[in-house]
Amino acid sequence: MTLMENISEVTEFILVGLTDALELQVPLFLIFTLIYLITLFGNLGMTILILLDSRLRTPMYFFLSNLSLVDCVYASAVTPKVTVGFLTGGKIISYNACAAQMFFFVAFPTIESFLLASMAFDRHTAVCKPLHYTTTMTSTICALLVTSSYICGLLQSSIIVAFTFHLSFCHSIVINDFFCDILPLMALSCSDIYTNQIVLFTLAACNAFFTLLVILNSYLFIFIAILRMHSAEGQKKAFSTCASHLTTVSIFYGTIIFTYLQPSSSHSMDTDKMASVFYTTIIPMLNPLVYSLRNKEVKSAFKKVAEKVKTSLSLA
Repeated sequence: MTLMENISEVTEFILVGLTDALELQVPLFLIFTLIYLITLFGNLGMTILILLDSRLRTPMYFFLSNLSLVDCVYASAVTPKVTVGFLTGGKIISYNACAAQMFFFVAFPTIESFLLASMAFDRHTAVCKPLHYTTTMTSTICALLVTSSYICGLLQSSIIVAFTFHLSFCHSIVINDFFCDILPLMALSCSDIYTNQIVLFTLAACNAFFTLLVILNSYLFIFIAILRMHSAEGQKKAFSTCASHLTTVSIFYGTIIFTYLQPSSSHSMDTDKMASVFYTTIIPMLNPLVYSLRNKEVKSAFKKVAEKVKTSLSLA
């Protein structure tokens, strides 16, 4: 069946949502709205801060600014639709909107995983090869790493969405989730999904293997380098440069491992939904908080910008 034929049969889907309890709709609307606003202000604020402060124009903060932009799009792919649904009760999503939501949801977490791997390489170079850092992490290399991350994420998402929406959906149009996730949507298909499963598994496995290999390999050499340092102050400084990134990596991959590597017997729809809430809404909010609360340079830059704004307002 062609894609156009499929569109003529199915024009919309119905999202089950998180809960049908009426008394929870307004509290959940307020909570998700607050989380989304913190995510937007936190990530956009981090990006603006990096652009305004010349001391933050380094490879690490170049990667961080891209990570913040990715988190904004990542959160915007799911959270606004879910939030409006709490208030209006609207659970219908059009066929095209569902495809678009899946595209952004798949693309930007994938981009984030590659950016985290690039940041791990950057930290490895800073700690293990400090004398070669400026010659290794040039603006060209940084731009190449970021561009490659976007290309990999967008390409992988295009493939997955194309395979998913080439399926015929004739069993049901009710998606047992609060957004257009891949597996719940594939469960509605009356087509053979074996090829889709193979493609999905292959892409996800290659992505996870490559990015985790880079991250784990980088931190293995970082920890070895730290242990070889004779100065306690040097060890503390080296560890502090990696602490924020290591925290972000642990949250990001910890959630994925918890969600997808559980035994099938322990899986439940409610648990999976809660995990989905965490990595679609909470993780994008946490990243700027982690980097701001644990980073002296970011705190210093924020104080500097705040003082400038205060001075400008007093003069006005």
